[in-house]
Amino acid sequence: MSNLILYGNRYSGHSYKARLALMLADISHDYVHIDIAEPRSQRPADFRAASRYGEVPVLVADGVPLCQSNAILQWLADSYGTLGGALGERQRVREWLSWESNRLGQSLPNLRYSRLIAHYPGEVETWLEARLRDDLTVLEAELAARRYLAGDQISIADVSLCGYLWWLADAGLDIEDWPHVNSWLQRIAAQPGWQHPDALMAADIPE
Repeated sequence: MSNLILYGNRYSGHSYKARLALMLADISHDYVHIDIAEPRSQRPADFRAASRYGEVPVLVADGVPLCQSNAILQWLADSYGTLGGALGERQRVREWLSWESNRLGQSLPNLRYSRLIAHYPGEVETWLEARLRDDLTVLEAELAARRYLAGDQISIADVSLCGYLWWLADAGLDIEDWPHVNSWLQRIAAQPGWQHPDALMAADIPE
């Protein structure tokens, strides 16, 4: 067994972010799928003990649980010296992680969830879509000037921001409308170890 255990869910872009970082950095780990449709009290006891917020992802490192996807990404970068960005880029990486948690990491998952499952009132979906379009416009402008969000090399900022974008069509938007964002996603997809979330997050689900 690896000294790293990642608990996640196949439909969670936040879980995907954590596992994608592990794959891109070629870090050995075990992955445990958690069915988040189950009542929290019925989820596995080891997961409930590790997940202080009752959410995925959770990374357990040598018995110590780490929660929240962007905090996990930062821990991986700090602990393994990978994907953290060059010295002069690290502040930019931290800024993007913070922006993701307040902007794209909210607008896209919520709009996707509404259009696939919850079907929120029209005015709520309209607000979420407008916010998402604004977020994509910010990314488009940034990526017009650089290959990756913090510099010339991929970092945890890119891993964080791309997490849900592979499912943008689920939210009813077309990535082709943001060509620089689309090109950036293709550069990420060309990285050794990359897999689409539909493949990566389904690989270890029990039959």
